[in-house]
Formats: sequence, C-alpha cells, structure tokens
Amino acid sequence: MPASDPRTIYLADYQPFSHLLEQVELRFRLDPQATRVTTRLHLAPNPERPGKQDVRLDGEDLKLISCSVNGEILKVVPDATGLTIAAARLPSGAFVLETEVEIAPAENTALEGLYMSNGMYCTQCEAEGFRKITFYPDRPDVMTRFKVRIEGDLPVLLSNGNPVGQGEAWAEWEDPWPKPSYLFALVAGDLRAFPDRFTTMSGREVDLNIWVRPGDEGRCAWGMQSLKAAMRWDEEVYGREYDLDIFNIVAVDDFNMGAMENKGLNIFNSKAVLASADTATDDDFARVEAIIAHEYFHNWTGNRITCRDWFQLCLKEGLTVYRDQQFSSDLRSAPVKRIQDVLALRARQFREDGGPLAHPVRPDHYIEINNFYTATVYEKGAEVIGMLRRLVGDADYARALDLYFERHDGHAATIEDWLKVFEDVTGRDLAQFKLWYTQAGTPRLKVIEDWDKGRYTLTLEQENPPTPGQPEKDAKLIPVAVGLLSPNGDEVLPTQVLELSEAKHSYVFDGLGARPIASILRDFSAPVIVEREVSVAERAFLLAHDKDAFNRFEAGRSLCKDVLARMIVDGAEPLPELLEAMEALAFDESLEPAFRALALRLPGEDDMAATLFAAGHVPDPAAIHAARDALHLALAQKLRPRLSVLESAMHVPGAYAPDADSAGKRALRLVALGLLARLDGGAAARAAFFDAHNMTESFGAMQILLEIGQGATKLERFEEQWRDDRLVMDKWFAVQVTSAKPEEVAGVVRRLTEHPAFDLKNPNRFRAVFGALTANHAGFHEADGAGYDLLADWLIKLDRLNPQTAARMSTGFESWPRYDIDRQEMMRAALERILATEGLSRDLGEMAARMLARA
Repeated sequence: MPASDPRTIYLADYQPFSHLLEQVELRFRLDPQATRVTTRLHLAPNPERPGKQDVRLDGEDLKLISCSVNGEILKVVPDATGLTIAAARLPSGAFVLETEVEIAPAENTALEGLYMSNGMYCTQCEAEGFRKITFYPDRPDVMTRFKVRIEGDLPVLLSNGNPVGQGEAWAEWEDPWPKPSYLFALVAGDLRAFPDRFTTMSGREVDLNIWVRPGDEGRCAWGMQSLKAAMRWDEEVYGREYDLDIFNIVAVDDFNMGAMENKGLNIFNSKAVLASADTATDDDFARVEAIIAHEYFHNWTGNRITCRDWFQLCLKEGLTVYRDQQFSSDLRSAPVKRIQDVLALRARQFREDGGPLAHPVRPDHYIEINNFYTATVYEKGAEVIGMLRRLVGDADYARALDLYFERHDGHAATIEDWLKVFEDVTGRDLAQFKLWYTQAGTPRLKVIEDWDKGRYTLTLEQENPPTPGQPEKDAKLIPVAVGLLSPNGDEVLPTQVLELSEAKHSYVFDGLGARPIASILRDFSAPVIVEREVSVAERAFLLAHDKDAFNRFEAGRSLCKDVLARMIVDGAEPLPELLEAMEALAFDESLEPAFRALALRLPGEDDMAATLFAAGHVPDPAAIHAARDALHLALAQKLRPRLSVLESAMHVPGAYAPDADSAGKRALRLVALGLLARLDGGAAARAAFFDAHNMTESFGAMQILLEIGQGATKLERFEEQWRDDRLVMDKWFAVQVTSAKPEEVAGVVRRLTEHPAFDLKNPNRFRAVFGALTANHAGFHEADGAGYDLLADWLIKLDRLNPQTAARMSTGFESWPRYDIDRQEMMRAALERILATEGLSRDLGEMAARMLARA
C-alpha cells in the first residue's frame, strides 16, 4: 500500500466550495517538457459558506512558478495535493487569484491531465485530472465560463466552446456555457479535419469536424454519420438542440477510456471513432455509433446539467447510457439490442454485484473516484432509469425529463433532484424506489405458481442478499412485467407490470380456461435474478411461443444453461429436447438473423461458473470448458444436414454496409461457419477467409480457424497485412489469447508481451492482451496459477505508469471467492503481492484491498 493510508471521502461530508468562481482565464504556452499554464480565477465569497474562508485549490505534480491575489505576489508553498491561501491574506470581497505553473506533458504516462500521444497534446480531466494541469477547485459543482488561449507551433489548436481568435502559433476559445473543470479539453497537433455541417431544428448551422492523424481521414465517414444521427434523434425524442457553433471530435491513440464528452470538444479513443469496412467489424461499427451518441447526449445529461459531486456520477452516466441504448434500439433492432444489453449487464455488473467489489449505484464513500467508473454506475444505473420509466409510463417520463431540463439547466444536481421531478410530475412517493440507488447487490426474485379451477396465483418473493457494508436491506420496489400464454401459444394476458413493493406478494388471475404458462420479467423489466422451477417442456414451449422476444431468448438460454450444468456436474449427455429446439430456432426464417445468431451462441464459460456457484457448486473451469466444447459439437452434428445451406443463405453480396440487417446476416453466417468447422476441419471457414472483402468476415473466419487449431498461417498473413495499423493489430493480439488452448494461454501471453508491437504504455494494447487473458476463462484459471501470476506481474508494472488502467484491469481477480481452495489461495496470494508492492498507487491499492475485503 502507499506509505500513508489514503483518505476516504464520504458523501455525508459534502460542503459547497468556499467561494463562487465567476470566470476563469487560461493561457497555455506549450512545450513537451515545460508547458507553462497561467490561470486567472475570478472569485467571490460564497454566501452558503458564511464567514471569511480560506481558498483551497487542488493540484498535483505541479511546479508553482508564481501566485498572486489582485496582482500582489504571495509566497505560498503547495503540499502534495494542492494549495491553501489563508483567509487572512484574501480581500473581503471579490478578487482575482492568479497562478502560473509548469508541467511536463511528455512525461505524463498516466494519461490524466495534459499529456502527449504520438506528438499530439491532449487532455483527460474526468474525474480529477484538471488538478494535474493547474491549481483549481477541481470538483464538479464549481461551474464557470472558460476563456482559453493556446500558444504553440502546431497547426491545429483546439479547446472547448467557440473559436474567438487565432493567429500564427496561437488560438483563443471561449465557452459561453458554465462547466466544471472535468469538462475542460485542449488538443494541439498536426491533425486533419473530416468536416460536415448540421442544421438544428431551429435552423442554426453547426460546423462538425472529426480530427484525425494524417492518413486516417478515410475512416471517419461512419463516425460523422453516427454523430448527425444522434443530433437529430436527441432533437426528435428529447427535444434537445445543440447549443454551440461548432462540434469537434478528436481521435487519440493513447486514452484510458472509450471517449470523453468535453463541452464542444469530445476526445475519443481512436478505436471508438475510426471505422472502415476493411479495418472494423460489424461490432466495431455498432460500438462507434453507440459511443458517439453517448458522448453527444452528454451535452445535456452531463454538461448542461452535471453532477453536484462524484457520488452522483450515476446521475449523468446512468441516464446517458439509457439514452444511448434507446438510440441504438431505434436505429437497429430493439429486441436484439435489449438482449445484448442484458447479456453485458449480467457478464459485468452481476459479477460485480456478487463479489467483493459490490457497491451501490450511488456509493456513499470512496478512496479513488476513478475506481467507481463501473458497470454498476453505468449499466445498472441505466436499468434504474428504465425501471423508473416503466413505472411512471412514457408520457410522464417525457414530462419529467422536460421539467428536469427546465429546472436544473446550468446546475450541478443530485439523485434527490432527479427523483423530485418525477414525484412532482406524477404525485408518486419514490422513497422506496430510491433504494435502487443506495443498496448494492442483485435482488433474487423467487417465483411460486398455483392453479386451482380457473384461478392462477402467482407469488413473487424478493430477497436482497448481503453485500460489503450492507448486511441487511429493505424490500425494493421491483417492476415485474408478466404475460400469460395459453397451452396453444395464444396470449391470454398481454404484458402487465406488477409492482412488487413487499418482501412477498401474491397476484391472482381469475377466469382462465386452462392453466397458463407464465412469461415472467418480460423485456427484463428489472435487474434481478429469477429463481423459478421450470420444466424442460415449459422452457421449450416459451422458446417456441413467447410473444416477448427477450423472454423467448431467455427460455433458450436457461434451457441451455440447465443442460450444460448437468453435463458439468453429473456427466450427462446433451439433452435431445435442447438440440431439437435449437435446430428449430436456427432455421426459423420468421426470426431475424441477428436474433438467431445470439440464441445459437452458447453461454460463456464465466457465465456458467457464476451459474454453478449460485447453485451451490464449486465451478471447475476445465470441466466447464470441456462440456461447452461437447455441446458445441453435438449442436453442430444436429444441424449438420442444413448448416451449409444456412451459411450460404446468410452470405451478403455486394459492397459492405454496416446496417443492422446485413450485420445480422453476417453474424448468423459466422455462427454457422463456427459449427461447420467442428465437422469439416475448417474447410468452409478457410474458404470464407480467402473470399472475405470486409474485416467482419475475414477476422471472424480466422478466429474460427484458430479455435480449432487451424489458423496459424492465416494469423501470419493477417499480421503481414496489418502490421502498421495499430487498431487492427489490437485484434491480432487479442484473438491469439482468447482462442488459445487453456494450457497454452500463459505461454501465448508471455510471447506476445515480447513482441515488438506490444506497448505497455498504450491502454488499448495492454487491454488487448490482458483483457483477453481474463476473458479466456479456462486459460486464466488454469490449475497451475500461471494466469494469476502473469496478471499480477503486469499490473504491478503498469501501475508505475498508468494507475487508472491498472486498477480497472485488476477486476480479473474479483470473482476469486467462487473457486476451489487452491485457486482461491493463488488468487489471494497474487492480490497480497500487489498490495505489498512499494509505492503502489491509490487506485490499484484500493481495488486490491476491496477484493481482499480490507477496504
């Protein structure tokens, strides 16, 4: 751990800043080793903090050159985290506090604050990076207008807001909208613009630019199309119009996150904005579309209205994730998008909620806020918004959002502010619903059914399991969407939302002619785990007849999990009923190809480990891997007679297009090729690889071949073709790890870390290798513990350079309590070794301590 224990921050301790910040003026004189930053803060006493107050400014790793108040030089000495100017040295009224500092962007490997990426200056200030640029009240509730002057000998000099002046080696920008420091951005470099224009619903013209390195201009068209689609959608669905004269996006290779919503100057990880048919897969195109929309939507839900403090992070992120999910659903397939979102939630957030890193959607304390950019805050936060909309209805949701924008525009808001607009619009008391924000953990929903002479009784019982720091919990308000089907498949009760507000409640349905088959938790109406005894026949019935697309998928998924569990635990054979149901689904042309592709993919190995653990079994990674392989082969053999026909039927002729229909067909074609490869030794996949005219099919075919041990020459060809493309090479690195046999994974990782193109300082490349390591479930959990040692070794190395990325990648260890004693001891030992490292960062130290239940 660090030399001294880091200070824990508590929500209960919140106080507003001591002063009001009326305006800030920044001057940057750029130099890789010695950038000078001059900051003028126009301050006045804050009436909410009576009495004369000290000024406390945050600051880290800054060389103070000078400090003055109203032009009078002050001799002050910063400490490790900032600068304090005593109240006695300040005027009684308004004043200007000016500082000049020196920083070294070229030495900043943490990628927080101002740093350099391939000769380009860029910033990342969320959550607390601005304090590494200058001394400042670096907190989200301090909102002010920024004026920025940039001086440097680079052709492009960008900042927030609108350009107000430029000349040789300088540019000035002014943002008319108040914002907190985490939304500040600066970019300077030799960049090329991909320009366009957008006309808002009120008729204003907005200049749009995607700025990229020379040579990347050809990969910007999809990003621009996605941006314009998001701008139009936000006007049509939420009534939100863009509010500046220009909107800039910059692609950066070295970036800790996916993208950042800085006002008017979004900075993107290159992989989240650059896409072309020959370098990006269908999944990449969909991801670019969603991330661009997400960051644009933040202009209103995050920028114009921000969060009062970082405990309210879910206020901007949960709402904006929900909005980008709506956007993707409207542009693509709503049922498929919902299934994808729930699969992602279960894979990441349910795992988080079920382990030592569990925390509420709105936590009440933290040591390092960067560690709370989590699936709970983002994805579960979005589910909470969806539940709220389901409870109040579409019309009242829209009215509440309008009131939210009207009431809180230009403010830093809280969860209480957010819920209050819904209470004011609907008249409902949402105190119980608020528990979704304050309680951690995934509720269990137990289902009991009874049938008696035309009366069907559905009893729902909720259990809220203990989580770290919350041993006991009150019952939540859970919206449970239910439909009833007759034995012939007709719907006798359309979807109805039952509001479960007690620990246990029974719902009675009278006048039914036959015992119904219940479709429960339609559209995944709440982020809960359903515990229900369901026969194989009933699951097969729901897979064939349910009118709710999500529950139809869920029936097949649950049946598949049941079969896999029996194969793993009891050594059973694949169930014929499952294979017959999957066969019927595969060739059901009434279902969209994307849906069939998702439904034919077997549950992942980590998913099965979680399922077995929840059922009281100790998961054996090797047994899970073997059972999944056996079921894949059985499914391929069952579908053998028509697999080639299906593969051919899903071929999309002509020029590549990333639309949802074409992408769905390619996805189903690759599923068919993967199954065929288990029967034909990869012959069809090899043909597809050589015939492919897009990255989706060439990379997908190569991955299939690697998984059956047949892709070595294709891998060499792929590297030869793409060795100079950093984003495509990330795929090359990752696929070798994910497709490796479990016993070979550690060796593959060691070999890749010695490859000349492996760069520890680049987050994308590190994630490509070590994210793939933890994704290969059986390989990471190989019995010798080599995967654990490798991850720990490299996290310690990375922590010295980039603590934020190291901390996020450490979550590979979070599920350690699931496994057998030997594996538990090896993972605990790896975490203990991390925790004992000299000079360990606050970021990684907090994560390791929480996973060991010491935080």
